[in-house]
Amino acid sequence: MDTLDHTDKRILQLLQQDAKLNTKEIAHRIGLSVTPTYERLKKIEKLGIIRNYVTLLDPEKVGKTLMAYCNVSLQLHSLPLLRKFEAAVMNLEEVMECFHLAGNYDYLLKVVVDDMKSYQYFITQKLATIENIAQVHSSFVMTEIKHTTAFQL
Repeated sequence: MDTLDHTDKRILQLLQQDAKLNTKEIAHRIGLSVTPTYERLKKIEKLGIIRNYVTLLDPEKVGKTLMAYCNVSLQLHSLPLLRKFEAAVMNLEEVMECFHLAGNYDYLLKVVVDDMKSYQYFITQKLATIENIAQVHSSFVMTEIKHTTAFQL
């Protein structure tokens, strides 16, 4: 983060709010001309600070009305088995996020599906087929209170 100055951070804040902003719009908002703004943006991209530009969808408007968090415990914890589990999870389209944890569980999965029937299918026909799972504990989201993708810089 030492390579970013105040202007770079302002550029990143703007892009986190609206990734569709073009270089000219960003330059106008931060008070620079287009060329130095473009050069700063390319530097930020080259450093890998910006991973990707995406479009965030409203889950309900695309029929994804059930969100669950699955705490997964594995039976054995050898590195090959951990990697095998992680590779299998990467191929599950219902899993939006996966975290390897320290604590009571080994992994936390954020799962988004159409409905409870779809979730049951996911658990029984997809997740349960992955070798080495000992337990799965699910928590269902009733109401989303806060959701942000922007980091405070």
